[in-house]
Amino acid sequence: MRGMASLSKPLRPVPAAFLPVAALACACVLAFTLLLAWRPHVSGEPATADILDNIILWDSLLPRAVIALVAGASLGLAGALLQRVLRNPIADASTLGIASGAQLALTLGLSFSPLLAGLSRDLVAFAGGLIAVLLVLALSWRRGLDPVTVAISGMIISMIAASLSVTFILARGEYALSISIWGAGALNQHDWNGVISLAPRLVMGGFLSFFLIRPLNVLALDDSSARSLGLAIHGLRFVILLVAVWLAASVTATVGIIAFLGLAAPSLARLCGARTTGQVMATAPIAGAAVLFLTDCLTQLLGPGFSDLAPTGAATALLGGPLLLMLLPKMRSLNIASTGAEAASRAAAHPNALLTGMTGLLLLIIAIALVIGPTPFGWSLARGAMFAELLPFRLPRAAAAGSAGGLLGAAGFIMQRMTGNPLASPEVLGVSTGGGAGLTVALLVFGFISPLTMLGSMTIGALLAFLFMIAVAARSELSAERLLLAGIAVSAISMALISMVLAQGDMRSFILLTWISGSTSRAGSFEAWTGLISLVALALPLFAFHRWFSILPLGTGLARSVGLQVMPSRLTLCVLAAVMTAISSFLVGPLSLTGLIAPHLPRLIGFHRPQHQLAGAIVIGASILIGADWLSRVIIYPYQVPVGLFAALIGGPYLLWLLSRKERQR
Repeated sequence: MRGMASLSKPLRPVPAAFLPVAALACACVLAFTLLLAWRPHVSGEPATADILDNIILWDSLLPRAVIALVAGASLGLAGALLQRVLRNPIADASTLGIASGAQLALTLGLSFSPLLAGLSRDLVAFAGGLIAVLLVLALSWRRGLDPVTVAISGMIISMIAASLSVTFILARGEYALSISIWGAGALNQHDWNGVISLAPRLVMGGFLSFFLIRPLNVLALDDSSARSLGLAIHGLRFVILLVAVWLAASVTATVGIIAFLGLAAPSLARLCGARTTGQVMATAPIAGAAVLFLTDCLTQLLGPGFSDLAPTGAATALLGGPLLLMLLPKMRSLNIASTGAEAASRAAAHPNALLTGMTGLLLLIIAIALVIGPTPFGWSLARGAMFAELLPFRLPRAAAAGSAGGLLGAAGFIMQRMTGNPLASPEVLGVSTGGGAGLTVALLVFGFISPLTMLGSMTIGALLAFLFMIAVAARSELSAERLLLAGIAVSAISMALISMVLAQGDMRSFILLTWISGSTSRAGSFEAWTGLISLVALALPLFAFHRWFSILPLGTGLARSVGLQVMPSRLTLCVLAAVMTAISSFLVGPLSLTGLIAPHLPRLIGFHRPQHQLAGAIVIGASILIGADWLSRVIIYPYQVPVGLFAALIGGPYLLWLLSRKERQR
C-alpha cells in the first residue's frame, strides 16, 4: 500500500528552461550523426580508400567539430564577461569592434610581413582587438558607457577598421580572396593544431573567470556601492576586459570572425534559466559551443556536394540582427538625439551669399581635380593637349563622385529631418548595406548582371531596409536609439549575406569586393550620366517639400494637427532617400559616411531654413567626394585608394568627434 501511495504522487513538472536545452542538445546530436552517416567516402581501391577515409575523419572532420565547440565556448564566455562588466546586454566582440580590430591587425600583418603574422598571430590579433575596444570605451566614457552609445561607437570603429582592411586587401591582390574567405570565419581544419592552440586558452579563461565571479557580482551594483565595498572598479574592469578580448582575439586569429556569437550565447543562457553571474558564466560557453557546432554541421549538410553552404562565421552572423531586434525593448538609453548635433547658435546673416561662395568653392575643387595631378616627374598642371588627353579619364570620375556626394547629402538630410535624429544617415542606418544585400541576392539569382539590374536590385534592397527600420522604430515614435540599433541590426543581416558570397572566391566575390571599396577608377560615361541625371531628377523636387521638412521633425501628433498627411509624406521621402542611396552606393560604395557629414555642416555653418540646409548638404557632399576622389588618386601615386574607403576614413573620425562632444546644457 505504501508503494501504491508513492506511485500515486503527482510527478514534478519539467522546468520550462529545460526544453530549449534539450532541443538544442538533440539538434546537435542529430546533426552530427547525419554528418557522419552522410559524409562522402573516397572511391577507389578499398584499402587505399579506407586509409583516406580515416585521414579525412580524424584529421579534418573531427578537428573541425572540436574547434567549433572550443571556439563557440570561448566566444560565449567572452560575451558573458563583456556584458557583465559593462552592464550592457548587446556587448560582444562584434558590437565592440574587437573582431574588426583583430582582423585589421592580422590583415596588416599579412600585407606587410606574412612571416611575422604567422609567428605572433595571437599577439597581433590581441593588440588590434584591445586597441579597438579601448577606443570604443573612451568614446563612450563621458556618457557612462551607455549601451546605445557603446554600440554606435563600436559600429563606427568597425566601419573604419573594415575600410582599412579592404584597402590593404585590394592593395595586395594575391591575398585578397584568401583574406576575405578567412575573415568570414571558415572552420575548415587539416590537423589538430588549431584545437591544440585554442583549447588551453579556453581552459585558462574559464579558470580566471571562476575567480572573477564574486567581483562581477559586486560590479553588477552601481559604481558607488561597488567602491564602498572596497572594489577597485577601473582596475578590475580592465582585467576582465583583457580576459574577454584575449579570448575573442584568439578565436579570430585561429578561425576568423565568428560574428555575434558572443551576443547570442549569454542570451540563450538566460533563456535556459541562468540568472546569477555564476550560472551565466557556466552556461554561456556551453550555449556558444552548441550554437556554433550546430551551425557548422548545418552548413556542411546543406551545402552542394557536401561543400560548405557558407562560411560558418557568416552563417552565425545571421543570428545577430534578429537578436538585436529582440533586445531592443530592453534598451534604456540617454537622449542621443542631441549629441553634438545642435544647430549653430546664430543664423547666417546672408545664407544665399554663403551658398554662392560654397558653390564657387565646389567649382574650384572640380578645377583642381581636373587640372592638377602628380606625374612620374613631379606635380604638373594639365593644359593644352595634355588636358585634352586627361579629361576623358578625370571628368567622368569627378562627375560620378560629385553626383554621388550630392545624392548622399540629400539622402542624409531626408533621413535626419524625417526621423529627427542627427546621427541618421544612409551608412549609419544600414540603408547602404541593405542596397548591398539587394545586389548580393541579384548576383545569386542571375549570376553576372548588367548595370541597370545592379541599380534596380540595390534600390529595392535599400528601400526595404529603410522601410523595415521605420516600421521597427515606429512603436517608439522613431526614437533615436531604437532607430540606430535597428539600423545596426539590418547592417548585421545584410553584411552576413554579403560575406557569404564574398567567401565563395569567384567572380561574384570580386564584384562585391569592388563595390564595397567604392572605386571610381572605372567610372565612365554611363556612371557619370547616371549620377548627374539622378541628382537633378531626385534632388530638385525636394525643394518643393520644404514644408514637410519643417513639420516632420516636430512629431507625428503635431504634424497631423496642422493637416500634414504623415504616412504618404514619409513613404514618399523613404522612396526618394532609398533610390538616392542605392545610386550613390552603386557609384562610390557603402562606406563613405558622406551622408552623415554633409547635412551636419550646413547647420554648424548657420543655415536654419530647410531649403538652405538641403542646398548646403548637396554642395558640401559633392565637394567632399570630389576632393576625396582627387586625394585618393594622388596621395600614394601611382597607386590609388578607393574613394569610398578614403571618404570613410575622413567621415569616421568626424562621427567619433561628434559622439565624444559633451552634451550642451539646455
